[in-house]
Amino acid sequence: MERIAITCYGGAVHEIVLFLGEEKIVAHPGAQRFVFFEKLYPKLTKVQSIGTFNDVNLETLLKVKPDIVFAGITAQATNKRIEALGVPVFTLGTGVHTLETLLNEFTQVGILVGKEEKAKRLVGYWDETIETLKKTFPKSEKRLKVLYANGSGKISSEIKGRWGDSFIKSAGGVNVVEDFPLEGDISEEMLLKLNPDILILSKNMSQQVTPELIKTNPMYKNLKAVKNDQVYVAPIGGFWWDRPSPEAILGIIWLNKILYPKQTKDIDLFTQTQIFFKEFYNYELKKEEYETFFSSTKELR
Repeated sequence: MERIAITCYGGAVHEIVLFLGEEKIVAHPGAQRFVFFEKLYPKLTKVQSIGTFNDVNLETLLKVKPDIVFAGITAQATNKRIEALGVPVFTLGTGVHTLETLLNEFTQVGILVGKEEKAKRLVGYWDETIETLKKTFPKSEKRLKVLYANGSGKISSEIKGRWGDSFIKSAGGVNVVEDFPLEGDISEEMLLKLNPDILILSKNMSQQVTPELIKTNPMYKNLKAVKNDQVYVAPIGGFWWDRPSPEAILGIIWLNKILYPKQTKDIDLFTQTQIFFKEFYNYELKKEEYETFFSSTKELR
């Protein structure tokens, strides 16, 4: 497996490069949104795109002669067309993962690309970290309520069975919309009714809602998260820390420390980030580089 093409976003490039480095990537959709990741792997900036999801140029795909294509789960029609051309396709759960499916994917990809031991270390790091965080969780009735807003232009939610729910619960919070029948936009009235203790805003999907817009909206002046200054934007390291990728475990630590600062005072986020980058990216992360991950947020650096 010497020539790899990637036809989806959602942390796919980050996952494959973590296992194999950048040398074997012959096509990918680009990582321009992740400046630090391109700093880690500068050769990726010179690799062409062949399109993404259901908008893949099959002629260009054949020209790069991939041994395998890593594709997104939401592009089954195009994935079948690629397979019909005689190119093997491995489907990644981009954007639709839960904690369990993400860790299972790490194991599967590691085996597939001949990096089973690294996959074991990665999954082991996640498992050990989550077990450590669980020790900081208060009793169920004292856990804080969180609304994780992941969308474009509006407050939106992720219910049980989606990544946002895993993100919150792995950090010890309560997802205020977990039992909603459908996910989607949250009205101002509904947000007031939910009244979360913590509001997390994602930068994923060009999110236009900012803490300032929330805090300056007169309707939200009595919202618990606003009154207590608990509106946050998730950090961005090599990838969005609030979205499924190998690096997302750092976002879970970050959220855990926001939720329970007294219980987590001995967990140093910078140290954990350094450990992760050294172990899995083989990179010595400097403090000033780490600080840039929080350019859109104000806390817990």
